[in-house]
Amino acid sequence: MLDTPTPAVPFRLTSLAHGGGCGCKLAPAVLRELLAEQPASAGFTRLLVGTETGDDAAVYQLNDDTCLIATTDFFMPMVDDPYVFGRIAATNAISDVYAMGGTPLLALAILGMPLGRLEPAIVREILKGGASIAAEAGIPVAGGHSIDAPEPIYGLAVIGTARPDEIRRNSTARAGDVLILTKPLGVGIYSAAFKKEKLPPAAYDEMVAAMTTLNRIGNALGREAAVHAVTDVTGFGILGHGLEVARGSGLGLEIEAAALPVLTEARALAQAGFVTGASHRNWASYGEGVRLPEGMAEAERHLLTDPQTSGGLLVAVAPEAAERVLSEIRAAGFPRAARIGRAVAGAPAVTVV
Repeated sequence: MLDTPTPAVPFRLTSLAHGGGCGCKLAPAVLRELLAEQPASAGFTRLLVGTETGDDAAVYQLNDDTCLIATTDFFMPMVDDPYVFGRIAATNAISDVYAMGGTPLLALAILGMPLGRLEPAIVREILKGGASIAAEAGIPVAGGHSIDAPEPIYGLAVIGTARPDEIRRNSTARAGDVLILTKPLGVGIYSAAFKKEKLPPAAYDEMVAAMTTLNRIGNALGREAAVHAVTDVTGFGILGHGLEVARGSGLGLEIEAAALPVLTEARALAQAGFVTGASHRNWASYGEGVRLPEGMAEAERHLLTDPQTSGGLLVAVAPEAAERVLSEIRAAGFPRAARIGRAVAGAPAVTVV
């Protein structure tokens, strides 16, 4: 099955980009270095969430009842269908508002296109795909900005709201919390196989379905008192985003490798060598904060560092409510959601067991 090529297309949108999806993100260590000397936001008392913990969006408290959530996310294509690319990029951008426990209100488009290399009809399809996902989320794409760029880039800036008590950070997990992951891992591995025309059609459909499922359950999780922390798992992989939770919360995370949900062909493809450069960069950036089981195969480690595009939510929930919350997540359209570990007292690190 691994030798089945993706059906040929007359023009590969991905051929215009050196990377794709959230695999384009700067490595965590590089990002920390770039942000190290940025002005502190401590003087802005209404800014509840800034850059301090690498959270999913900024949060500004407007009054006693309302917080404004602001985020932006954009990247280069990881699929060749322009409409599908637009849908994936929009789903990924809107996810940041859901990850904070918020309700999206509106979006602005971010568009960079290589003029003269793409027909206007292709660009229109990208925009149409993004607008279709925004409509599913119940929001308009109310404007935006476009530039001539050497590679195709598309995404959204998204504004949302939430009550102050509904905001869910990535830095507020508690010792004893159960960890739940709402979507399976392996999107980066699938995209690596896709670029080499080795991804089976059924696996392609599985990948697109995962990446275009809105994380709207995050809004409900923000209203659940037993849910203590939430983040979405994107370009840094489950280990990188888990490590952000651990460091922000000042405790350790234990992740059960065997419990992680993965896309159907992800293990076989990783064993066949289909991994992204971002997976290697991720491990080089934060490997010192992770403890792996002795003798873990490299392919298994790549599942843990695999960059996800429009990935699932990592949820820290009180143990007595874990099964109920997990059932509610599955019933909301995330059948592969699973308990994957727990938060423990101790030095900030991720231990894979």
